[in-house]
Amino acid sequence: MRKLLLTFVFSLFGVLSFAQIEGKWKTIDDETKQAKSIVEIYKKGDQYYGKISQLLIKPANPNCVDCKDDRKNKPILGMEIIRGLKKDGNEFTGGTITDPKTGKTYKCTITRSGDNLNVRGYIGLSFIGRSQTWQKVN
Repeated sequence: MRKLLLTFVFSLFGVLSFAQIEGKWKTIDDETKQAKSIVEIYKKGDQYYGKISQLLIKPANPNCVDCKDDRKNKPILGMEIIRGLKKDGNEFTGGTITDPKTGKTYKCTITRSGDNLNVRGYIGLSFIGRSQTWQKVN
């Protein structure tokens, strides 16, 4: 009976941690398939945010010159690119993601699949957008 209870507890912990997105993730460019940066996702209150903690490819400009908000002309390294995501079942949605290369901000939905995050940025409807797969950094 004790072994059964322990198995259940560890299984439950595994399921609960599976849907979490907190931690460091390697971003993979959807066009070139090359690793670009490490994004650290963290929780503030009931919302999730992500900032660039390491650049793996040196950008042409180290600042976000095309950003339209408080991030304009701020360094890309350390920039908060994910803002305001909320957990909704197995999805994290309702927030935004900013592409520091173009300065454009999109609505964002993230789902986790094993050691990968499926990150979708879109304008308006979610089927009009683009997706990237980010890999967990150990």
